[in-house]
Amino acid sequence: MLGKQLLRSGTSVAAHVREASRARSEDEFVSKLGGALQEADEAQLWLELLREECGIDRTDTLPLEKEAEELMAIFATMINRTKEKQKAESRK
Repeated sequence: MLGKQLLRSGTSVAAHVREASRARSEDEFVSKLGGALQEADEAQLWLELLREECGIDRTDTLPLEKEAEELMAIFATMINRTKEKQKAESRK
C-alpha cells in the first residue's frame, strides 16, 4: 500500500512540473509548482514510513529522501523568486 502511494506522489511531482512549464501565467506557474512541492513532500513521507515502519533498509530510502528534499528546496526557491518578481512588477 505504501509503495503505491509513493509511486502516485512521485509521479505526480513530474506531472505538476510539466504543467508548470506550460503555465499561461505566473500565478498558474506558482500554483503548479506548489502542487509539485506538496507531492514531493508526500513522497518523502512515504519513504520515511517505508524505512521506519516497514523495515526497508536506510541505504534504499535515504538517497530518494535526499532527492525529494533537494527538489522541495528548488521548487520553494522558484516559487519565492516568482512571487518576488510579481511584487516588484506590481510596484512599478
